[in-house]
Amino acid sequence: MVQEQEQLTEMAVGKGEMGEIVKARTDKREYRRICAASMDVRIGSFCDPDGLEGLAHFLEHMLFYASEKYPLEDSYSKYITEHGGSTNAFTASEHTNYYFDVNADCFEEAVDRFAQFFIKPLMSADATTREIKAVDSENQKNLLSDTWRIYQLQKHLSSESHPFHKFSTGNWDTLEVRPKAKGLDTRQELIKLYEENYSANLMHLVVYGKDNLDKIQALVEEKFLDIKNKDRSSPRYPGQPCSSQHLQILVKVVPIKQGHKLRIVWPITPEIHHYKEGPCRYLGHLIGHEGEGSLFYILKTLGWATSLSAGEGDGSFEFAFFKVGIELTDAGQEHTQDIIGLLFKYIALVQQSGVCSWVFDELAAVSETKFHYQDKTPPIDYVVNISTNMELYPPKDWLVGSSLPSIFSPSIIQKVLDDLSPNNVRIFWESNNFENHTDLVEPWYSTAYSIEKITSSMIQEWMLSAPNGELHLPAPNVFIPTDLSIKNVHEEVKYPVLLRKSPYSTLWHKPDTVFLTPKAFVKIDFSCPHANDSPEAEVLSNIFTELLMDYLNEFAYYARVAGLYYGISHTDSGFQVTLVGYNHKLRILLETVIGKIASFKVKPDRFSVIKEMVTKEYQNLKFQQPYQQAMYYCSLILQDRTWPWMEELEILPHLQADDLAKFAPLMLSRAFFECYIAGNIERSEAESMVLYIEDVLFKESNPICRPLFPSQHLTSRIVKLENGISYFYPVEGLNPSDDNSSLVHYIQVHQDDFRMNAKLQLFALVAKQPAFHQLRSVEQLGYITFLLSRNDSGVRGLQFIIQSTAKGPAQIDLRVEAFLKMFETKLYEMTDDEFKSNVNALIDMKLEKHKNLREESGVYWREISDGTLKFDRRETEVAALKQLTKQELIDFFDENIKVGAPQKKELSVRVSGNLHSSDYKKDKTEPAEPGSVRIDDIFSFRRSRPLYGSFRGSFAHVKL
Repeated sequence: MVQEQEQLTEMAVGKGEMGEIVKARTDKREYRRICAASMDVRIGSFCDPDGLEGLAHFLEHMLFYASEKYPLEDSYSKYITEHGGSTNAFTASEHTNYYFDVNADCFEEAVDRFAQFFIKPLMSADATTREIKAVDSENQKNLLSDTWRIYQLQKHLSSESHPFHKFSTGNWDTLEVRPKAKGLDTRQELIKLYEENYSANLMHLVVYGKDNLDKIQALVEEKFLDIKNKDRSSPRYPGQPCSSQHLQILVKVVPIKQGHKLRIVWPITPEIHHYKEGPCRYLGHLIGHEGEGSLFYILKTLGWATSLSAGEGDGSFEFAFFKVGIELTDAGQEHTQDIIGLLFKYIALVQQSGVCSWVFDELAAVSETKFHYQDKTPPIDYVVNISTNMELYPPKDWLVGSSLPSIFSPSIIQKVLDDLSPNNVRIFWESNNFENHTDLVEPWYSTAYSIEKITSSMIQEWMLSAPNGELHLPAPNVFIPTDLSIKNVHEEVKYPVLLRKSPYSTLWHKPDTVFLTPKAFVKIDFSCPHANDSPEAEVLSNIFTELLMDYLNEFAYYARVAGLYYGISHTDSGFQVTLVGYNHKLRILLETVIGKIASFKVKPDRFSVIKEMVTKEYQNLKFQQPYQQAMYYCSLILQDRTWPWMEELEILPHLQADDLAKFAPLMLSRAFFECYIAGNIERSEAESMVLYIEDVLFKESNPICRPLFPSQHLTSRIVKLENGISYFYPVEGLNPSDDNSSLVHYIQVHQDDFRMNAKLQLFALVAKQPAFHQLRSVEQLGYITFLLSRNDSGVRGLQFIIQSTAKGPAQIDLRVEAFLKMFETKLYEMTDDEFKSNVNALIDMKLEKHKNLREESGVYWREISDGTLKFDRRETEVAALKQLTKQELIDFFDENIKVGAPQKKELSVRVSGNLHSSDYKKDKTEPAEPGSVRIDDIFSFRRSRPLYGSFRGSFAHVKL
């Protein structure tokens, strides 16, 4: 993990001179390229042998288990987790990427353990059989996901001879049943795939550490020296995956979720071959634009679409697709031919306009500013990004990738534009309206679909009959920043300062003295008591914020393109406005947003579109993963004054534009806003912004808002569970087609306190990996298995989150208890050295510096929104950790976590999938065990329990 001095070493096997690596002007890191081995392996799911679909993905799972040098199963993950890090991997079509991060002082051993996977991994027969279940569980999680279903259907409708056609994830059938039937040993095939393909010359490694480059280079050469170079050539898959029979087709698809979507797809030459010219970036910018005159603007005006995206999609070095995705309204679903016609009309407009140098220059300018003033990202994301770039780009562009289009080439852009023709289009049209009107089924996900051929002449007819919208190219972007200077901060400010307090607002300010970028972060949180006083009010508040975003879009979209992001979101107590990005033009955007709030009027046509969109969002909540449903119920049980989405869905059909027209002035009639302004903004500018908001909303002769009465300041209160009682809430999964069950086992511990926080976080760190290993790797309960600490408005606890088809939620609950009993012994037997090592790991995690302004602001904003205001939390908790003894940790466990502890407060939310409906019936009908209490009605339960005091909502809680 990176501290003061950051170095980054990149290694690639291969020869050739290297020019200077292009890096951002603000990037002070050093880089070097040397000959060695790597972590990004140029072998992916395209290499799966026929009849063993998912083998490359399965190999990715298996490498983590053990190696000859470190044979103890899961010891790598245990080492990483116990030293403050995390580890993961992913398998793509043509490469597999393994990555980790860890505290700096443990880096050398972590690298050594990591390297062994590429030298001598152990793939034991026992682990192989168990991990097939994990791959199958991962696939079960995806079966009812429209994203996975549509992606696989696009692959299915391609040439069987091309690897794009394959099913890449794998499941029990492809990795166990079918190979056995053919007399194949999956483990032997796994070893064969590894031996034949995991060669040093197909690997690239990026190492990010705190030591100087010479030291890191020596470490890497020593640790990775023994990776075998089998001199394999990088696999290539020439040719397009779509033959003529897979083009000029209209595919009607039945999705799982409510709604309608069009995906228009064309095979193209991958942009990687022309990344300096950026043809897809240019065309995606124009076709995906949302300003006045754009395709989306016209579709939105007609009430036919709620979102549109455009750009290069799935592909490889040899092929790619240009994709346009359009979310349709019910009215748009009835006008699909017109919408396709309008899209082709816009493409024709781009053709007629010719490739414009000013559009490219504007894009290049925005890209250059973005690159040179980019935020630092977490090292784990950074190394993954660069290691994947190393195979694709020459060394000087490893950091840049495709992010700096710099060569204006009309002919290259024109070539891709010519590909976007009716002759090679594929149209995927998703809608629940097609249910029972299809005749084909995709084999892996059982997606129902049908295919119709379409011709160029049909599309010409659709273009002619489409409405005559005023389509035109975007205007020059006024939001592109030109002043990138850094303000002088005269005083060293470590934490946010309360600059101003009035009956209308509080202002917290933190100038940037760390990141020194021309960016700012502004959060304005409006507390409106009427916004949440009933389920109806909550829904209307939600529609209010969606409409505000809708009204702003054609103007403020330009700001987003220029790197100034904005959002207006509904909260439990009102709504909040967030602005993040270059500070130069931020004030213009802020004034526009506040102006839209002040002049808010309900446009009936937009109201009906947004209402329809919000209704579908509510309806689709039942298709969430079961573990997400369990987390939702857990929050509903714990959080006072929250409304169930089922009640809100019931209200929606009856709401009219007039209801919102009456509600919005009432909601705004009493308000208080809390403001946090950080970054490249001086005190006087911050104060001026808040005064502006107060003037517009509170100080007109007939003000839109009046200040809150002292009694109206809103609180965030959490239900206090009873000591020594195990509450459980059994509920059926909302989607009867979902086999997965889920459990959230929550242990409530205490209200925010530095010493208790330190104990809880240390316990979570110590128990996290053993819980994952036992419940996921050994018992194979399910792919989704987590142990996390939890914080609800300052009330702290611990939660196990498990999703499974193997066992019902009540059975999983027993396995969690069994784990805690087993772990009890491990905790008691922990050595002093192990204890100290874990404490030091947690201290290192806490002392890790914020990477960028957004991350820092998120941490400080949480203190403000929770009302805890402990801006020095990290330093104070570190001090508490340094004082902590092993016995105190054991006492903490015995009192709060241990099975049967008299002080223990626990709640299990048990969501039963259709495989475990008998568990649900049993839970609902049989008497609860002694010491257990079943929650039959969430709201009766909530009313019956005392609440923790709120940190929030006292106007006097901050003093100037």
